[in-house]
Amino acid sequence: MDYKLLHALQVVIEQQSFERAANVLCISQPAVSQRIKSLEEYVAQPVLIRSQPIVATDIGQRLLKHYKQVQHLEAELLPSISAASTDKAVVMVIAVNADSLATWFIPALAPLLKQYPIELNLHIMDEVRTLDKVKAGEAFGALSLQKKPLPGCESTLLGELNYALVATPAFVQQYLPEGITQKALRKAPAVSFDHKDDMHIKFIQQHFSLAGGSYPCHIVRSSEAFVAMANAGVAYCLIPELQIKDELASGQLVKLTDIQLTIPLYWHRWILLKGLYKQVSEQIMIAGKREIPC
Repeated sequence: MDYKLLHALQVVIEQQSFERAANVLCISQPAVSQRIKSLEEYVAQPVLIRSQPIVATDIGQRLLKHYKQVQHLEAELLPSISAASTDKAVVMVIAVNADSLATWFIPALAPLLKQYPIELNLHIMDEVRTLDKVKAGEAFGALSLQKKPLPGCESTLLGELNYALVATPAFVQQYLPEGITQKALRKAPAVSFDHKDDMHIKFIQQHFSLAGGSYPCHIVRSSEAFVAMANAGVAYCLIPELQIKDELASGQLVKLTDIQLTIPLYWHRWILLKGLYKQVSEQIMIAGKREIPC
């Protein structure tokens, strides 16, 4: 509902005059009348009786009751999400991809977590499905590879994650001595995040014409474990270069192919954010743009 229309109804009833209501609302008297008319068109019936005194109809009274409840809820909510409030923790639900969580995401929010009573509730999912949590109203923001925002939301490009197919030199010697071929890949163990994560499967199918299920593939629901398995020499993995800069520089991990997978990463959030929610959102955008290559 458009709450400015309900606000106009409340002020007209309180002031018992459209003219005085216009002064309170700092708009013209015709504008007040138009808001009441729009509200009546919305509910398809009158919301007040233009008499002396001006009284609300039955539906008008119900709308006013609802509006007052909303005002009370706001009065309770706003102090809890104000940056100046420190007596009650603010629970923030965010859908985040595992790769961001394993690299830049927590350091980005660390200063705010130290300064304010914030409780994070993180839903860790692959980049394709994170927006589902925002759509369902379960999270106020999400990191996603999708550009188009949901209704009532906005999105900002943070950067592009470059993924490389890597393994240890010993793994290459054991499984890929003649290079990365179809025959070799049929025996070399790979890793996927979960059964719904098709990033690795699509990459192998697109570039090496091997369908999922035709080669061994571990299911490991941890981005850090991807790196651990690659470093242990027990699998080859598709990992963001941002996450393995040191390993690539030292030669502990090597790229199996020059073909890269590049995906954009967008920060999606509700349009109207206030208080700590807004600060957290802005910090995510600042850190993401700083840490993720463009």
